[in-house]
Amino acid sequence: MVSSLSGISPRHFALYVVRDTLARLAGPDVPGIDSPSAVELLVGIAAQESGFRALDQITGPNDTRLGPAYGLYQIEPATRADIHANFLRHRPALNERVCRLLAADPSPDHQLATNLAYATAIARLVIYRSPYRLAAPGDVAGHAWIWKQAYNTPRGKGTTEDFVRNWDRLVAGSL
Repeated sequence: MVSSLSGISPRHFALYVVRDTLARLAGPDVPGIDSPSAVELLVGIAAQESGFRALDQITGPNDTRLGPAYGLYQIEPATRADIHANFLRHRPALNERVCRLLAADPSPDHQLATNLAYATAIARLVIYRSPYRLAAPGDVAGHAWIWKQAYNTPRGKGTTEDFVRNWDRLVAGSL
């Protein structure tokens, strides 16, 4: 099924970006990081956060500034920096695998918008370091709950209903 909306194909995104990136992160130090549930959740996060189109957070109709969040996952630079400083620095093998995904240029913050593999790794680690267990494969409402708790946070503007609606509109039937 191909969406009538322009943007990246969710099926191609899952196959060529998410699964491949998670396979590169996998190791005995991070059990389950590349699970089918993780793939579904990350595809759902991209659908919710950017509609598979926006590489910069749109804050209003006259928005001409970059940020505050970047890429298909809408990750803020402070979140990226925190993952490196407070999670990856204590996991040298995983840190090495993540850093292999980085290009020499541009800056890591800019690569949240331009480097799909690196952005996928950071988005996955935001969820991975949270205390929440992933929902079962196919449990879209469960994925929505995890996204809200661990990614958007309870104070964020998004709702689980938004997540499910965007999944149904952009992803359902494509994976």
